[in-house]
Amino acid sequence: MGQCFVKASLCRKNDIDYCDDEDDDTYHDVDLASGNVHLITTTASWEEKISESIKDHKIVLANFSTNWCSPCRKIAPLYSEIADKHPSFICLTVDVDELPEFSTKWAIRATPTFYFLKDGQQVDKLIGGNKEELQKKIAAISSLLNG
Repeated sequence: MGQCFVKASLCRKNDIDYCDDEDDDTYHDVDLASGNVHLITTTASWEEKISESIKDHKIVLANFSTNWCSPCRKIAPLYSEIADKHPSFICLTVDVDELPEFSTKWAIRATPTFYFLKDGQQVDKLIGGNKEELQKKIAAISSLLNG
């Protein structure tokens, strides 16, 4: 069994008991997909959003996440805010528990894991719920789109 690095904002599924901060009720009822964030629970809905992103020349920001992971819940409000502020992105949340085989194909070993896709191809990746690093990557990719 691996370690859960809650301080590093990272959870591994086998470490659920260590990741879930029962003393912190702040994030227990957070919706992982709200506003402009689309919840992906089937491969068909994934393919549909990827096709839409290619057609509309948008970047896909895919958040591989799960509702039992404290760092996932903590970053969810920021992720929703990002989705609202960046119309050049299609923000998706893939529930790794709903799509375990699909998540395995994407080599998800910890949650949250963020993939940035352009034309259906990976252009960047971030493992963990580091808010500052996620914002830096969004800014860098946004500047590439606008520049």
